[in-house]
Formats: sequence, structure tokens, C-alpha cells
Amino acid sequence: MRLDRRTLVRAAAAAPLLALPGVLRAAEPDLSALEDITKGAVPIGNEERAARLARAQKLMRADGIGAVLIEGGSSLIYFTGLRWGRSERLTAVVLPAEGEPCIVTPFFEEARTREGLAIPAEVRVWNEDEDPLKTVAGFLKDRKLAHLPVGIEETVRYFAVDGLQKVGLKVVSANPVVRGCRMIKTAPEIALMQLATDVTIAAYRWVYPRVEKGMSQRDVSALMDAATKKLGGSPEFSMVLVGEGAAYPHGTKVPSPVEDGRIVLMDCGCTVQGYQSDVSRTWVHGTATAEQRKVWDQVAQGQQTAFAAAKLGATAGSVDDAVRRYYASIGWGPDYKLPGLSHRTGHGIGLDGHEPVNLVRGEATKLAPGMCFSNEPGIYIPGSFGVRLEDCFYMTESGPKWFSQPPRSIDAPMG
Repeated sequence: MRLDRRTLVRAAAAAPLLALPGVLRAAEPDLSALEDITKGAVPIGNEERAARLARAQKLMRADGIGAVLIEGGSSLIYFTGLRWGRSERLTAVVLPAEGEPCIVTPFFEEARTREGLAIPAEVRVWNEDEDPLKTVAGFLKDRKLAHLPVGIEETVRYFAVDGLQKVGLKVVSANPVVRGCRMIKTAPEIALMQLATDVTIAAYRWVYPRVEKGMSQRDVSALMDAATKKLGGSPEFSMVLVGEGAAYPHGTKVPSPVEDGRIVLMDCGCTVQGYQSDVSRTWVHGTATAEQRKVWDQVAQGQQTAFAAAKLGATAGSVDDAVRRYYASIGWGPDYKLPGLSHRTGHGIGLDGHEPVNLVRGEATKLAPGMCFSNEPGIYIPGSFGVRLEDCFYMTESGPKWFSQPPRSIDAPMG
């Protein structure tokens, strides 16, 4: 399991609430002006899921893979609709290169498994004294696929891989299949991501004028979460960094209330029908200094540089390269050094907030229609402040298109 920004933000949210003046103001905000804007959301349907399976099977046959094994998580949801937490007891789907998939699950979980499935699938169960990987092998033997390699989805745990090998099966990476499907978003997926982004932008616009001097980071985060829920999204993360804390992409443990002249950096996202948004905004509470304005403007140009470099057929790494060339030309970095941009320019996004591939040096994957990315080339000055502007975009047949429009200036951070 990857330790990403969302994990860090959730951990921070569990910290004790600070007794600062803004606490009561944030505790019970008046949300009466907000309405659910997701009521028209169209969930992923049977036709879409059937097309996903057909695409995966085509890729399996092209790569000589007999089947793909996927445990609980976003890829299981993507192909089957089944939401399943991982434990020591294996529940997994086997996607064969031909025919109907098979769900392998504990005997006592069969009813719950069938209840959660959104696709036609065979269900094979195993008892507590049995090896579930032998059940997987039995299915492959029955389908006459056991002589071909089994593709392993990249987050499958080692015990499952080891178990397949012990029963005589050859294993290979399923990335060409799973990534080959999930990286290319369809119109229904993009529509849900657009709705999630619309929720986050609307929540930002509601929160921004309500941020007051003395509020804690938790206060501001609570406002964002409350607005997001009222607008119809499920809050995923709402990170708030103030002052020097904004110089570190994921902040510090040191509390920092909102004060005049301090940078406020928010990085927030939600889900709609499981699909994610990810938007960052930075402004100064009160009057910005000349230095703060200069850095903000440079980050805004960094975003536009990345967007312009995101051409069909260009490598994902070349987008990151373009941003670093620009930053180096104005004195930041170079490369990943500080002060400057210490993280990648962007990441893939969809059912997961962070998913392959990244806009990072050396990534050779070529940009194609349907790919979705964050665009967040921040500048960080340790000991002082940082600025991050983040908007996501998706590739179309005519090039990149924004999910949300980047802000115009540090004085109009919400557009």
C-alpha cells in the first residue's frame, strides 16, 4: 500500500483540535446557500464494465497472458464493481483471456460477495482449511489456461504471488493489461471526474471568503469538508498549510494559524461515484509581499508551461522536463533541488487520487486521449513559504483540456 498525501492528511486530521479563536466559527458553518450539484451523476453501468472486460481480454491475448489476478481495491472495483477490504483471507477476481470472470472468496463470504458484484461472474469458494490459490489454479485448469502466465495486478500481495508459483503457475506483471485499461478514461469516467472537480471548486469558492485571522488549519479544513459534503461530494482530503508550513509539500507537525501576510495553501479533493478530484490553491491572507507575488506568478507560468508541453504523443516525462527548464531559467533548482520544485510535476488520477503514470523525469509513456493528470509544479522555499497551484487535465484528440481553470492571480485565487 502506498503512503501518499491522503494517508498523511488523514493522520494529521486525527491530531487534537487546537483551542484557537476560529474553532467555534468552523464547527457549525451556515451551509444553507449550498446545494447538491451531483444529483445528475450517472454511475458506471453494465455496458461500460463489459467494455472494460473486453478491452482487458484483448490486451491479455496480445501479450500471451492467460488470466489476470486482482485483489480488493480500486482495480477490483473498476472491473467488477465489488468493494472489498483486504485481510489475510484472499478474495480476488480472476479475469480470463476468454469467457466469464471468476471470483474466489471464502465460503462464508459467498453471499456478501455475490451481493456486491456488478458483473456476471462465476464464484468459487474456499474453506478455512483450504488454499485459495489452489482454487485459482483449479479455475485456470478448468478453463484450459493453466499453461499460460498469470498477470499479477501491481498491488497484489506477495503471499498470493508466492502461492500461485507454489502450485506451478508462471506469474508476470499485469501492468500492460490493467494500466492499459485504467489509464485511458472513457467519457463516463471523465464526466464523473468533472463533477468531482466542480464540487471541489464550488467548495473552495465558498470557503475562501470565510477564512479568518486566527483560524487553525483544522478550522479551515473542517469548512472545506462541510462544504464538499453539502455539494454532494465525499471528502477525500483537505490539507491546509499556512506560512512556513507551505514550504514543505505535505506540511509539518508545527501548528500555524492564519495570520495577516501569511501564505495559505490548500490542497483538497473529493470523490463522486468513486472518481476523484485534486485541486490546490494558494493565496495570502491580507496583503501579499512582492516576493510572494513573484513566486505565485512563476508557479502560474509553470502550470501553463506543463499544459503547453502536454501534447499527444509526447512522453509524460517531457512535461516535467519542460517545467524544470523554465524554473532553472529563472533561478530555481536546478532539477529537484530546493529552493524550487522538489516533487514531480503531476500524477495520474481516476479512481485513485494517485495512479499511473506520473509526469516525472524519465517516464517514457506517451500521452494519449483519455489520460488524466494533475498539473502541480509548486515552488518551495524552506524556512520561508511555498506556492502550489494544482488543476487536473485530460487528454483529448485535440490535446489537453482542463477539468478546472487555473486561477488568474494571487488576488483572485479562486478565479
